Amino acid sequence: MATGLIAAHFGPAIGGLFLAFPAIFPAGATLIEKHERDKKRAAGIPHTIRGRLAAALDARGAAMGTIALAAFGLLVWRLLPRHNAGAVLTAAIGLWLALAVPLWRLRKLHVYRSLAR
Repeated sequence: MATGLIAAHFGPAIGGLFLAFPAIFPAGATLIEKHERDKKRAAGIPHTIRGRLAAALDARGAAMGTIALAAFGLLVWRLLPRHNAGAVLTAAIGLWLALAVPLWRLRKLHVYRSLAR
């Protein structure tokens, strides 16, 4: 319903962006969890939370990547009509990397600090 409201207000191009994530992410997280659980079961480890932890890690990565991707999209949206497409896309990829990598490193720093306590 929310996607329909977004599409009605902002148009089908923006609404379509919100259709993919809710369908693909849960399926991916489920497959990651199942793969990790099956891998541990095959190794003779019957009960483990590793699958849930792997899915949670994937969720964190998706959230951080979404922040960087939003900046990518905003830059392309604002600059593409007036500038060279190759230059705009190169700058947008650079912006995505400049945001995604530090966000991921901050996550690792937070995890290490949590473990040290």
